[in-house]
Formats: sequence, structure tokens, C-alpha cells
Amino acid sequence: MTAAVTLTLVPGAQDGAAEPVEYVFTERTTCVIGRAADCEPRLRGDQRVSRHHCLLDINPPQARIRDFGSLNGTHVNGRKIGQRAEGQTPEEGARLSFPEHDLADGDEIEIGETALRVSIQAPRTNVLAHCARCGEQAEGGGDLCQGCREEDPAAVVELLLKRADSGADGLDPITGFTLLRELGRGGMGVVHLARHEATGREVALKLMLPKAAANETSRRRFLHEVALNRVLRHPHITELYDAGFGGGAFYFTIEYCRGGSLDKRRRLPVDEAVSLIRQVLEGLEHAHDNGVVHRDLSPSNILLDDTGTAKVSDFGLAKAFDANGLSGLTRTGATAGKPYFIPRQQVVNFRDATPAVDVWAAAACLYVMLTGRPPRRFPAGKDPWLQILQSEPVPIRERAQRLPSGLAEVIGHALTERPQIGFQTARELRQALEPY
Repeated sequence: MTAAVTLTLVPGAQDGAAEPVEYVFTERTTCVIGRAADCEPRLRGDQRVSRHHCLLDINPPQARIRDFGSLNGTHVNGRKIGQRAEGQTPEEGARLSFPEHDLADGDEIEIGETALRVSIQAPRTNVLAHCARCGEQAEGGGDLCQGCREEDPAAVVELLLKRADSGADGLDPITGFTLLRELGRGGMGVVHLARHEATGREVALKLMLPKAAANETSRRRFLHEVALNRVLRHPHITELYDAGFGGGAFYFTIEYCRGGSLDKRRRLPVDEAVSLIRQVLEGLEHAHDNGVVHRDLSPSNILLDDTGTAKVSDFGLAKAFDANGLSGLTRTGATAGKPYFIPRQQVVNFRDATPAVDVWAAAACLYVMLTGRPPRRFPAGKDPWLQILQSEPVPIRERAQRLPSGLAEVIGHALTERPQIGFQTARELRQALEPY
């Protein structure tokens, strides 16, 4: 059974519809409901609906909704979950922060005169008899329950390596490795520097922890997509060596880049910053030619090797993990990390992200490397996702007056979003940057 979230528009509520209209989501997506042309579902026939009314964050079988400070509010099962106060302007409403509301099967969303019914189809999950750490029962079919995995992901890595060395099934690729130190951790897992004792090779050992139960279908689909991404062999893409599933977690061994990431390298000289981004664009071009869109490019996943060569990391991993419902739902509210490197097209419909969203993100990375600041302003208190929908990037010469005017024009065009992203391909932007 494939996980799915279905929204059914109640007959007669939208443009006099006589038959139910269904929106079926089987993949990770965000979408905006409202009257504006870029909304989907678009409720243009209901004047009580705001232009950008509310945000849906869906990762089947999970779904949540959040009001954007709308005039008439959003209701779930008759309970108001968000609305700006009487007399407040849309701008004032956009500065409000409303909680996200998790949706359940059978819920009814009321937006103006429009009603949407929620139907959730969830695959069956395995049940773990006892957690090896705390003894509690849990879902997921692994050795540790969700709580223990989140509390100490490093313990999961250590347990997996012990099981691998004892000959446990499915863990051959990480047999004989010793952990050296932790390189970093995030919402989905932890990365360690590890050394293979027999060969001496050092790798980045990445553990990704499912937020949702990893059923057989999701595991198979995810590992199939990972296998497809092994074709991405390129000097500017980190190499994926091995991957697998064990102990309720997905693991990978990846090329280790000693130079670290670009997220702390700001205000670089023009020639250095442009050179690094052109290398990134070469890697993106290769990936796009092979049908892979990154969708999460930022300075934190652009790595430097021993020679200072830029390499894009996490190709296919986060995307496939997300698309198969394994990452759960991330917070998209005002308290979430600000989406500095996401174009508006990706907020409106995450599911249909094209290669152009990676090109926009690469230009945003270049912008931050040259100025030390992201392209958009994110005022304190204003919803960052609504800010993406309703504001334009700040012209780069307002923040870097000495930047060559030609380069500023290239970056400005690259960060254009309406009616479409300025450069549609990585090759176009790479060639436009060549003179600089």
C-alpha cells in the first residue's frame, strides 16, 4: 500500500462544481491554498479566501496546515487555527505566527465558503518487540525506538558497527570501520568520520534516521533511488561508496572532504566565489543531465576537498529520503530555520521542482558568499515562507557596491522568479559567470 493524502473539494463549494474535485498527494510536497494564480489548490471563486491563505506541508501519510494571517481565518473541524484580528492589514497579518495543525483522516478544512475533506492512507508498519536501549515497544522494525534514536543518534551508529562486525545481515558495507569523530548532525541524522581498518581509507559515514516507520515498500523505493544516484560520478559531486539499511536506520559511506563546507565562508573575493560556484554548476549540470534535482542546495552541502575543489554533497539522499515519507514533517513555521536558499516556485509546489530551482539556489549561495547575507530580507516576526511568496530578492549592489555591474546583472537575473526563474539551466548560469 502506498501512503497518500487526498484533499476532496466538497461539491458546490468551488466555482459551482457539481462533482467532487480531488487533489492526491503521494510524495513530499508543500503547497499554498488561496486565490492567487500561483496557488494549488486555487480557490479563485471564493472571495472570502485570501490571495495566499494557508500553507499545506505534506509528507504522506502525514500532513499539516498553517494559516498565513488570513482575513477570514482557517478552520479544521469547526475550530479556528489562525486568523488576523479585525482591522489588521494583510501586512500586519503576515507578521503573526500561527501554530501548525496536524491533520488526521476524516478532518474537514474550512476556508471561507470552501470545504476540503482529508483522507489519509497509511501503509502498515512493523512493530518492534523491545528497544535495545530502553526496553519500550516501538514501531519501525529496528533495534532502537524513535525516542532513543533521536536522543542519541551516535548510539545507533555504534550499535550498527558492532552488529556489522558480528556478521549481521545487511551490514556488510560498514564491516571493519572505526569511528574517529563526529562531523555534524541535523534533523535527519548524524555524520561521522570513519576509517576502514583493513585499507586505512577514511570516509564520511552518514546515518539517516526515519522519522516515520520504515516499512518494506519505503525501504525498497528509497534504496532503489539511491542506486540510481550512483551514476553521479563527477569531479564536483561527492562520491557515494556504499549504502544500506539496518537496525532501523539507513547508512551511507561517502567521500570525505577535509576542507569542510562553505557555510562559514562569507565575503570571499569575487574571482574565488565565482570559481567555486561555477564548479558547483558543473556538478549540477551533470546531475540534471541524469534526471536528478538536488532541491536542497545550500553552502552547508557544498564541500571542499584537500585541493580546494568544490563538490556538491547529499545528491539523491535527502531527496529520496523525503520523497519516500521517511523524514516525517519538518517545521515550516516562523520558528523553523529560515529558507534562505529556496525560490518561490519550490514553496508553491515542492513536488514539481525542476532543475531551475537548483540554479536559483546556486545563485543564492553565490550572493551570500559575496555579501555575507541571503538574497531576501527576513524581518523578525514575519512568516519566512510568506516572505518568499510576497517579496523579491534585494539587488546585490545594495549590499556590495563595488561588485562589477555586469556580475550584479547576472546574479540579479539568476534570482528572478517571475514569471519564471531567470536561468533555466546550470549551463546557462555557468557560461554567464565565465567573464568574472
